[in-house]
Amino acid sequence: MRIKGLQLHHYRNYEALELAPDPGLNVFEGLNAAGKTNILESVFLCALGRSHRTPRDSELLTEREPFGSVRLFLDTRGGSRTIRIELYEGERKKVYIDDALAARTGELMGCLNVVMFSPEDLQLVKDGPAERRRFLDMELSQLKPAYYYALQQYNNALKSRNLLLKEDPVRYDMIELWDEQLSKLGSRIMTDRAAFVEELSAAARDLHSCMSGGKERLRVLYEPSVPFMDPDRLMETLMEQLTDRLERDIFRGFTSVGPHRDDLELQLDGRDVRVFGSQGQQRTVALSLKLSEIELIRRTRGERPVLLLDDVFSELDADRQARLLEVVSDCQAFITCTHLEEFASIESLQMQVWHVENGKVSEV
Repeated sequence: MRIKGLQLHHYRNYEALELAPDPGLNVFEGLNAAGKTNILESVFLCALGRSHRTPRDSELLTEREPFGSVRLFLDTRGGSRTIRIELYEGERKKVYIDDALAARTGELMGCLNVVMFSPEDLQLVKDGPAERRRFLDMELSQLKPAYYYALQQYNNALKSRNLLLKEDPVRYDMIELWDEQLSKLGSRIMTDRAAFVEELSAAARDLHSCMSGGKERLRVLYEPSVPFMDPDRLMETLMEQLTDRLERDIFRGFTSVGPHRDDLELQLDGRDVRVFGSQGQQRTVALSLKLSEIELIRRTRGERPVLLLDDVFSELDADRQARLLEVVSDCQAFITCTHLEEFASIESLQMQVWHVENGKVSEV
């Protein structure tokens, strides 16, 4: 999978940009706030239909502009494709795939597969369960569009149940109807997550061993809010748990069980890296988790994703930089940095360098 061209129009600090990236390593160099991350964000937008930095599409428009767009030209195993996203002030964005208007954003899933890592992704290890669930949902949605739709339906059902929990008097019959939906959709989501984490753990273990020079062993464990041994009984188990906890949920005003309460346990040599890991270890674990997606996407889609690395190299020593580039050598990669000296210790590195300054991009 390779991006052949990228066009931005009134996007963030870009009035207009046309870019023909190299099929290999592309390094965007420039000062902070020059617009480097905006380029990576626009690619991410075309892959998942939203920004990784803000939920508000209006923030993606150039200041005082009512309309903007991103257009991306892509080479895939199945042939050439185009993705266009139109942004409007005060209106919903429009998504076009191969020049046909998509009925919903979810149709983007799987058209362009990306793996992104930015400094904020360190929170994947350090923060609470919500960050790790977000990671699971984002990756599974790219691999299985059906998962994305099930998750949307689940979240809508969860919102409806939570509203009912706060009503007085409580309508138990309506809650029971939503419990059935949550059990059905939740069991599907949790089954997909369990299978994904099993594959993820194996891929991340091998990658982390490479990144740490074989000194550490990473293990990723799925921690469902409803422990289950038999996937065939999971729907029934979820229904039982929702029923058993109903009075408690009414008292608290929210649903206390289901995939929206899941987590991941991350272990280094048998110890919880969230508690006992150094910042360097936590950063390497986060990087191993994110980059393991490359192998999982390759297995599922039959081609490698586009890699987006935002200001990551400044956080790694020379040895880890070299190991990282070895891992991603077969991918098209977009990498941002403030100084090219970050790559000086890596010999024979082939890359296309782009200088970014005040919303302008030029080849170096």
